Amino acid sequence: MNLYGALRPVLFRLDPETAHNLAFWLGERVCAWPRLRSPEVSAHLRRDAFGLSFPTPLGLAAGLDKGATLLPLWKALGFGHVEIGTVTPWPQPGNPRPRLFRFPEAGLILNRMGFNSEGAAVVAGRLRHRPAGLVVGGNLGKNKETPEAQALDDYRAAYRLIAPGVDYVALNVSSPNTPGLRNLQAPEALKPLLEGMLKLRSEMGMDRQPLLLKLAPDLAPEDLDAIVEVAVASGISGLIATNTTLDRGIVEEPLRSRVEAKGAGGLSGTPLKAKAREVRRHILTALRGRLPLIACGGLGNAEDVQGALADGAALTQIYSALIFEGPSLVGRIHQGLEQK
Repeated sequence: MNLYGALRPVLFRLDPETAHNLAFWLGERVCAWPRLRSPEVSAHLRRDAFGLSFPTPLGLAAGLDKGATLLPLWKALGFGHVEIGTVTPWPQPGNPRPRLFRFPEAGLILNRMGFNSEGAAVVAGRLRHRPAGLVVGGNLGKNKETPEAQALDDYRAAYRLIAPGVDYVALNVSSPNTPGLRNLQAPEALKPLLEGMLKLRSEMGMDRQPLLLKLAPDLAPEDLDAIVEVAVASGISGLIATNTTLDRGIVEEPLRSRVEAKGAGGLSGTPLKAKAREVRRHILTALRGRLPLIACGGLGNAEDVQGALADGAALTQIYSALIFEGPSLVGRIHQGLEQK
């Protein structure tokens, strides 16, 4: 943790994706350290959701560890769960670089990575060596070149390989960086997708494995209501809200002009906090307790996490705040939750 504080000025002078790759290279060396141990976490923080037991309500959101590369490190930092991915069935490079931008003064990240993935087969191989005692979720998406009409085939292909190696699966239909992906959130497209995935889960004898759906923060209230009803009726296990946003209005001037100049991509981090919470509260009201929800988007400290749990979320996830605050953030959030 002290090492990150020393390295942060260096990392933040580098291109963001280069810094990410360097941090992961260092992380792999840390994972090989035989004395790597997980911190003690109060039993009061334990949470049960989706039929699983989580040592804490704080997890790592999808998008950071796309290939299940650093699972021992995330466990050692004290995360209650880690969601790997997004994993696509076949390898793909993602969008051209530059595709990742940091705005530290606002705690904001813009990304248009585009589901860069080594493919489900490679990731499944790593999952066979995952550390014990860590809840791992697998976030799945379709390949860029796959037509919307054939999206179910992609999700099913990825599920067949990834599902046996994880504790739950999340379907990502809400990234703004794969053309047409968000169209799968429309009820008429979502219903057959969920039915097809649940059928495959049953065929594989994995009916007890939770299947979740991750939603965007840019949906109209009436669309959220319709999606909630489709999700509940389908029989899936829960929802995750929210993914990144396309709404540049969450960024105040003069920073907004700089963000817009970087081009397309989804925004995450502190400026997303209010919008994501508003969307989550709407979803929770519409759910009326019928499905659990994982809160994600704009969470950055113990107060944010406690607020999401008080709103009715079963669990929470962070990502962008970890980039700006470093590994010690996990312990600080746990300490804050214990004090509350």
